[in-house]
Amino acid sequence: MTEKDKIQSQEPKKDYYIDDESKNMDREPIVESENYKPAGKLKDKVTLITGGDSGIGAATAILYAKEGAKVAFTYYSSDNDAQRTKERLEELGSDVMTFKGDVGDESFAQKVISDVTSHWGNIDVLVNHAGEQMYQESILDITAEQIDRTYRTNIFSMFYFTKAAFPYLNEGASIITTSSITAYKGNPNLIDYSGTNGAIVSFTRSLSQNKEIIDKKIRVNSVAPGPIWTPLIPATFPEEALAGWGKSGALGRPGEAYELAPAYVYLASDDSSYVTGQTIHVNGGEVING
Repeated sequence: MTEKDKIQSQEPKKDYYIDDESKNMDREPIVESENYKPAGKLKDKVTLITGGDSGIGAATAILYAKEGAKVAFTYYSSDNDAQRTKERLEELGSDVMTFKGDVGDESFAQKVISDVTSHWGNIDVLVNHAGEQMYQESILDITAEQIDRTYRTNIFSMFYFTKAAFPYLNEGASIITTSSITAYKGNPNLIDYSGTNGAIVSFTRSLSQNKEIIDKKIRVNSVAPGPIWTPLIPATFPEEALAGWGKSGALGRPGEAYELAPAYVYLASDDSSYVTGQTIHVNGGEVING
């Protein structure tokens, strides 16, 4: 392959969107920007992203590939999204592994870690990103089954994947969680989801102070998205709730998935070598204390 071919193979497709689950969107979520300039910050790093098939997870996987990483990701159900993302990562020259399953099942987490480490050895970056939310007008409508499902996907999975991965995390590795603006300001129609994100923030802070983590010089941080236009949004909110959605911040608009991904690169790379136990707020100008 010539140098020109290498450059051309890394150019983003202008029409690269994840839209398998977003047919009722007025516009498609954008997971890749033409303006990003990679610098080899994750060259040869082994990275694992839960929920990496679409939205923020796919945007992060793409930047990791551009930065030279090997990328494994999990997904729950959308084979089309997973295949599309996998093909894009391979176009960028990345080695890729994909895993379909339920992150809320500990045996799935153990199998993913086992397969990744058997294939690539140890792990350098673990991104606990997979999550789900369900809109309810009344707390009376939140069933025990919904609570169990939300907590199992959003917070139990972080324990499962972190526990399974810990023996294989290299010294100086990075663990990144995805929390949410709802952990700080709440949401009256996403009560159980907001609760899980409060737990994620505490999980992140506590894990960063754990002696075993510190002894291995592992950094643990979180990214807290504000209103980001992903397939999850129209799948969650009723149409009437989307009219002014995401416009309360200083920038007056919802964000795109690709605008989150550089934060995950920063936390995965040596650029953040003195950062642990912290949360980066990428929310379009909502001032959040804490």
